[in-house]
Amino acid sequence: MSNQNTFLWILLFAISALLVNSVGIFVIWKNRRWAEKTLEYFMCFAAGMLISSPLIMAFPNAIEKNGSAGLAALAGFIFMFMSNKLIKKKTQTRELAFGITAIQGILLHSLLDGVIYTVTFSVSTLTGVLTGLGLVAHEFAEGVITFTVLLKSGISSKKAALFAFFAAGLTTPIGALVAYPIISRISTSRLGLALGFVSGVLIYISAAHLLPEAGEHEKHHSSLSFALGVVLALVLLVIE
Repeated sequence: MSNQNTFLWILLFAISALLVNSVGIFVIWKNRRWAEKTLEYFMCFAAGMLISSPLIMAFPNAIEKNGSAGLAALAGFIFMFMSNKLIKKKTQTRELAFGITAIQGILLHSLLDGVIYTVTFSVSTLTGVLTGLGLVAHEFAEGVITFTVLLKSGISSKKAALFAFFAAGLTTPIGALVAYPIISRISTSRLGLALGFVSGVLIYISAAHLLPEAGEHEKHHSSLSFALGVVLALVLLVIE
């Protein structure tokens, strides 16, 4: 796949993530009850996609390119684990401090999403699509969560929507555009390490972030949503 096509795929998914995130913000702004009812289904579906794509495609590709990709995957998982611990520790403060710290964490997470698009599409279109679908699916939930966190910090709904758009939505295409010139020029061996790191990050997001969060508000058919995410990843792999 040419560099131009790779860039277009990255741009397509990064903008899609921005749009889905914006829809999540708009929907909960206008209809909070419906958004809260469907939030867990989006999270479970995204978890199914994001646990499947690294295990069946991204990580095997990473190992093929670099035998140390397993260590990079472990580093990615530990990085997310420690970051999450730090954010949770700092958010045990007053409401405004909670909102500020949480939005910083979401901003970094969204930037990383953009980097993930760049790394995975640089490996292959299928790897990028498998990963991208899961990430785009979870953007709706992320938009809803970001808006809600900001509301809890005490700011107005209009400001919450605007800040959520910049922190959780716009940062994803920015992350992708910033990472592309770097990722597109690195060697195959280093790309394997980058993909291994990304695999660890994706596994953490699914297994230790999305699923536990959705599990706290278990709903009828939420397991089916998770299964559909896994099945879609397998179907896309088969029809490659």
